[in-house]
Amino acid sequence: MQEKTTVKIEVADPTPLGLLGLSMVTLVAASQKLGWTTGLSMVLPWAIILGGVAQLMACVYDFKHNNLFGSTAFGAYGLFWISVGASWMIKMGVFGEILKGAVDVHQLGFAFIGYLIFSLFLTIASFKTNKALIAIMVLIDVLFIALSADVFGLGEMWHEVAAVTELVISMIGFYACGANLLNKMYGKVILPLGKAIF
Repeated sequence: MQEKTTVKIEVADPTPLGLLGLSMVTLVAASQKLGWTTGLSMVLPWAIILGGVAQLMACVYDFKHNNLFGSTAFGAYGLFWISVGASWMIKMGVFGEILKGAVDVHQLGFAFIGYLIFSLFLTIASFKTNKALIAIMVLIDVLFIALSADVFGLGEMWHEVAAVTELVISMIGFYACGANLLNKMYGKVILPLGKAIF
């Protein structure tokens, strides 16, 4: 009788890559919302490739790490950015005039509300991670409230709230990306992330 052999394949922690994807796309998107840049043409590749593909890659490897929070968050937000990129392309007429002519942006507003509901659960889950991720999740909740309110025309201020929130998410995300990378590489705390609440 042959003995069974189990092979364990180790993969690196994908958290820095996923956080880089989040940080880059929110930085570029915030630049457009704040009026520092114009149009969406050059936001699209960052939304789809960094916001989408990079976070989905991190999601897959976090599943291999048995990291439920990381895999769920990176997967959900990676798919979010791909969906947003596709929505922008429809609105810009990339897929033809018929789709462009049938756009109802309120549907995007309902998608934002759906993501807000989901993000609230992730925020509660983030209390078991670290303070940097908790801050990002709370700000993502604020972002979805602002995006929803902006789409439903509840006031110009919501556009500004969304823009500033995206920028702050990006800055905290870059810090968390660097901290995760350096702390892992050096095997000690180089940049603190703050302890979990629970």
